[in-house]
Amino acid sequence: MDLKFRVFAHVSKPVETVFEAVADPDQLSHYFTTGGAKGRLETGATVTWDFHDFPGAFPVDVIEVVPNQRIVLEWQANDKADRPYKTRVVMSFEAVESDRTLVAIEESGWHETESGTEAAFGNCMGWSQMLCALKMWVEHGINLREEMYK
Repeated sequence: MDLKFRVFAHVSKPVETVFEAVADPDQLSHYFTTGGAKGRLETGATVTWDFHDFPGAFPVDVIEVVPNQRIVLEWQANDKADRPYKTRVVMSFEAVESDRTLVAIEESGWHETESGTEAAFGNCMGWSQMLCALKMWVEHGINLREEMYK
């Protein structure tokens, strides 16, 4: 069994607007990375993300970026395993209408252990929240996660 998940949401904005809200660290910091994001998501970059619920900035390796289509990231698994390892995150962006975008996020690579499964479920929750927060930010300018973890 390959331990992975996929979550998705439709955002009622053009794909360029939605993609930019994820790639731009200033926008990402407004609705997702509650402790801030540093560095634009570009192929080959290592950026840092910080969250109030997981304090302490940590690196995120940007493996591939295809503007308005796909972002591939790798980062440290939030697993209490003996040896650290990375998981892979694939974000896809698809224009389904001129002003509507399907955003899907897949994450894979956890160890098939109790702690790996627990970490995967935790990240599944986090990415689901991210999609809700992205939708509220892009469509309405509302930070859904404000004060959520303080």
